[in-house]
Amino acid sequence: MPLMDQISQDLTTAMKAQEALRTGVLRMAKAALKNKEIDKHAPLDEAEATKVLQTLVKQREDSADQFRKGKRPELAEKEEAEIAILKAYLPQGASDAEIAAAVEKAVAETGATSIKEIGRVMKATLAALAGHAPDGKKVSEAVRKRLG
Repeated sequence: MPLMDQISQDLTTAMKAQEALRTGVLRMAKAALKNKEIDKHAPLDEAEATKVLQTLVKQREDSADQFRKGKRPELAEKEEAEIAILKAYLPQGASDAEIAAAVEKAVAETGATSIKEIGRVMKATLAALAGHAPDGKKVSEAVRKRLG
């Protein structure tokens, strides 16, 4: 089932069950997907929809960090609850072992030997991990560790 349809269906279920947090998060996700669809002037494919949800998760992670730094743990917990709901719609992320293997393969393919070639290695690594929804920050750290 397409991601947009799944979210719509789950939104209806959450509204019927009167789950306020889940309803709010799914409405926000559906609106973000619809806005992206309008900007594109065409329906989103699964990869684009996943990217939109990853952006929403990243925004909430940043907000949670800021709330923790601002000594507002109750708001950080709310953001983390939203993250948990959104992550249920994302494919399982790449593990550290998968990232390390992809980095090694990318280094071998590109022949990179120094940190100056991080861009080429990052591009090859992310391409190799495309189906696993990798965390760019983890990939970047792994590449820097390998090349540096």
